[in-house]
Amino acid sequence: MVDRYLTVGREGVHESEIKRSRFVCALAPAGSEPAAQAFIARIRKENPGATHNCFAYVIGAEGRVHKASDDGEPGGTAGTPMLQVLLRREVRDVVAVVTRYYGGVQLGAGGLVRAYGGAVSAALDDLGTVERRRLALLTVAADHQRAGKLENDLRSAGRTVRGVRYGADVRIDVALPESEVAAFRSWVADSTSGAATVEAGGTEFVDV
Repeated sequence: MVDRYLTVGREGVHESEIKRSRFVCALAPAGSEPAAQAFIARIRKENPGATHNCFAYVIGAEGRVHKASDDGEPGGTAGTPMLQVLLRREVRDVVAVVTRYYGGVQLGAGGLVRAYGGAVSAALDDLGTVERRRLALLTVAADHQRAGKLENDLRSAGRTVRGVRYGADVRIDVALPESEVAAFRSWVADSTSGAATVEAGGTEFVDV
């Protein structure tokens, strides 16, 4: 099971020109295949005069869902090298669309491979990546008197506090590596003299 992976944190665009052809790479995070396809459709709509809108995406922490399209370029010269860059750079939940405006000069198969793969690589360099880790989701329930100090102690210790909810008691949502759950439970018990409780809420990939 994969516990961490890289992705892009936001949309971004990188443009390059090779022998008068413009290559515009649009990158975006995509948590599902429908989200990736919607992004591709949007880029196509925004570039109706483009010669090609080639794409590649990788979905899921393990990258099991992936697809690429040459969109009319010679087979294997566009979508595949784009996909290979995403896989080689180990980015997941990401979609890339390279829009080409033909400049009148043939690039040849090798030139196309370098152009499309290079466009994705340059866009990743510009945009940067963020790491996502599989973390255990826990809720700490404490009375109002203890909650303020407990929240401050959690943040001071570098814990990821995802939210605080106020009701009859105060419920603080935190996320941490599964390997640290047992020690965290002991820490909460010691810090509150057993007055606070810790409830498990499954796991989730979280930006770190």
